[in-house]
Amino acid sequence: MRGITKRFTGVVALKDVNLVVEAGEIHAICGENGAGKSTLMKVLSGVHPHGSYEGEIHFAGRELQFDSISDSEAQGIIIIHQELALVPLMSIAENIFLGNEQARLGVIDPESTHRRTVELLKKVGLNESPEELITNLGVGKQQLIEIAKALSKKVKLLILDEPTASLNENDSQALLDLLLEFKAQGMTMIMISHKLNEIARIADSVTILRDGSTVQTIDCRDAPVNEDVVIRHMVGREMADRYPHREPDIGETVFEVRDWVVFHEQHADRKFIKGVSFHVRRGEILGIAGLMGSGRTELAMSLFGRSYGRRISGKVLMGGKEIDVSTVEKAIGHGIAYVTEDRKGYGLILENEIKHNISLANLPGVSRFGIIDEGKEYSIARDSQKKINIRCADVFQYVSNLSGGNQQKVVLSKWLFAGPEVLILDEPTRGIDVGAKYEIYCLIAQLAREGKCIILISSEMPELLGMSDRLYVMNEGALIAEMKTAEASQEIIMRAIVSAAKG
Repeated sequence: MRGITKRFTGVVALKDVNLVVEAGEIHAICGENGAGKSTLMKVLSGVHPHGSYEGEIHFAGRELQFDSISDSEAQGIIIIHQELALVPLMSIAENIFLGNEQARLGVIDPESTHRRTVELLKKVGLNESPEELITNLGVGKQQLIEIAKALSKKVKLLILDEPTASLNENDSQALLDLLLEFKAQGMTMIMISHKLNEIARIADSVTILRDGSTVQTIDCRDAPVNEDVVIRHMVGREMADRYPHREPDIGETVFEVRDWVVFHEQHADRKFIKGVSFHVRRGEILGIAGLMGSGRTELAMSLFGRSYGRRISGKVLMGGKEIDVSTVEKAIGHGIAYVTEDRKGYGLILENEIKHNISLANLPGVSRFGIIDEGKEYSIARDSQKKINIRCADVFQYVSNLSGGNQQKVVLSKWLFAGPEVLILDEPTRGIDVGAKYEIYCLIAQLAREGKCIILISSEMPELLGMSDRLYVMNEGALIAEMKTAEASQEIIMRAIVSAAKG
């Protein structure tokens, strides 16, 4: 890709970007949120058609011009986006060949479809039935189905946008192993990732983007990837510490949960949260560790207005007094906020302006006599934008046009405007680069200094160890261990999980 420049209304997303990928290598692309990584790949894959950008694309020795994804796929360039593009209530086979049906004389051939699906599943290490519905599979297996779907199209260049963002540690490692197998077979891949340890493990080269421009390309075959060097190029400054320095000032217990029981949403006889009890003190950051599927998100959602679960029982106390959290409105009224792990599905209205999203959880705060005061709404949104550095053209911009990190800041702004006492943060930095992570960590630390109670759920153990004051470990719907963070380590946490699983 030579001299790629891409403009949106009022914004230059890419500015004279160059990218060279050699045959048979895994080439990583790094950069902060908003650096232009996904936009560059959308240019390469035809999502942004020829004529909507400046520059040239050369593939296998020829200059090519793509007007659509179909054009790039015809050349063997296949992109797997960060948000999985699968239809939940269709089978594995139907999803793999959706739009690429196996047909004879215009009629779908079920035998050929079944046989080819089995072959493709074997290539990605799955032995599921081709007739299995996607909705019955975990996220890790769904990611592998996306790769099988790409392989069905005779892929020559596979583009993966944050392929491990939603995966647990085991699924992430299995996926990376699979990519290394593909490389050994001669496949060429481009991988966008914020996880520098994964890049260090599998990448042959790394291209770093910053503010829409190419900053540096590093050959990882000469020497191991130096994470500090990559971070410096990404953010344009040194980052001596990944987490802000804190001197906790922890007060009395503010929020308490006693014997909280939740039954599964679909399977009414299955107890999913099993008698959980915990407390959070003023100014404390409480971490909740656990593997994917341990029940952390379900616990958080059930506490936030019973957004998840059935037959819920137990007590929630605020300041020593029992409170009613049976609806989202009541939970918010008692000062509880929940920053969901799925910002695009549950946290934001994407096709709406930043200012509208920020006021959503506290409409009375921008209203007079039941009518929204647009001037006040604008003023509050502008203050939020400046306070937590939301990078945007203005607060009238649609949230869908923001990078992941800036979308997350809008979600946080929404809840901060609601004025909570207890802030439940579920994977608050998922899919966000190190620079934006640090800004969010600083915001979390500031809220703790102001006396807020923070509950931090994260699959990244270094994040929990770096930010929390105290930790609970969760496994199969129960809290199985409690420890001070100063006395914890990744090994101790995993040992607790493994011991509980054996028991």
